[in-house]
Amino acid sequence: MSDPRENPYKNELLRRMSADDLALLQPHLERRTLELKTALETTNGKIDAVYFMEEGIGSVIARTPGNSDAEVGFIGFEGMTGSALVMGTDHSPHECRVQMAGEAIRIDADRFTAALETSPTLRLFLLRYVHYLHIQTGYTALINARSKLEDRLARWLLMCDDRVIGGRFLITHEFLSIMLGVRRPGVTVALQLLEGRGLIRAQRGEILVRDRDGLVALTDGYGPSEAEYVRLVGEIAWR
Repeated sequence: MSDPRENPYKNELLRRMSADDLALLQPHLERRTLELKTALETTNGKIDAVYFMEEGIGSVIARTPGNSDAEVGFIGFEGMTGSALVMGTDHSPHECRVQMAGEAIRIDADRFTAALETSPTLRLFLLRYVHYLHIQTGYTALINARSKLEDRLARWLLMCDDRVIGGRFLITHEFLSIMLGVRRPGVTVALQLLEGRGLIRAQRGEILVRDRDGLVALTDGYGPSEAEYVRLVGEIAWR
């Protein structure tokens, strides 16, 4: 593992990979600003680049042939896009779109794949993250199927709060409806319920977390996948 004190990156995967593996990637890494709604991957499209997130959030969105969609994955400074490349394929089954603007470290897919083929350890390290992402997706499916909407929203807000400094983030009801797979009126009701309990403050296009512990107590879907990240990749400051 590279020494975090000498590592110029905020992304946890870049900070934790071995010095030799980082050296393979580093000549090809570029810092990029990510605007809201930027498409990082397209459904069934070829992956052109990998983004190691540093600030902001990327949403992995599944879409049916009838154009119904919902968020199935959540990527912040702890992770990366391009998981399919680690698994040995060059196409993404889902869309990945910037949900909250920020910055990322970008590398072309061919350069990234070449590094995977050169290093005996890089793929093994990143497979730990991919496994965590699958665990996160599994819990998302479970919570979406078995929990009330306000519980699902509480988990989603906690995951945002883990990745955004200050507990305040900009998000529209339209985007929330996609993230949670519900109609916009349902999002409005769920926000009102959480605000009525004093857990959040919701204004037009902005949400402020007021009582994080209260959100944790409301949902039983938050925590297991975060614990698995710590076990598989390493300790980070999930707030």
